[in-house]
Amino acid sequence: MAENREMESDRTTQENIDLNKNECSGDQKGQDPKNVQDLAHCVQTLLQGMQDKFQVMSDQILTRIDEMGHRIDDLEKNIADLMMQTGEEGEKGGSGS
Repeated sequence: MAENREMESDRTTQENIDLNKNECSGDQKGQDPKNVQDLAHCVQTLLQGMQDKFQVMSDQILTRIDEMGHRIDDLEKNIADLMMQTGEEGEKGGSGS
């Protein structure tokens, strides 16, 4: 499930990068920007794309950290349960001898 979200996010990020490349290609022939306004727009578009990509990556990292936190909590609970079961069995075995 997390892999599907990650793949979807990667695909969306790649689509944004591709769109940014098209917007920064100047005119329709793919030439470089001709004036300062075009260049500024191109730089702004690229920076926005980078910011979006970093935001997506940050969200993915935070999601993974949250998932790991839940897994750790579950492991701690399972260990505590096992320790209780072992303690109960030890008391039952020790009192029977």
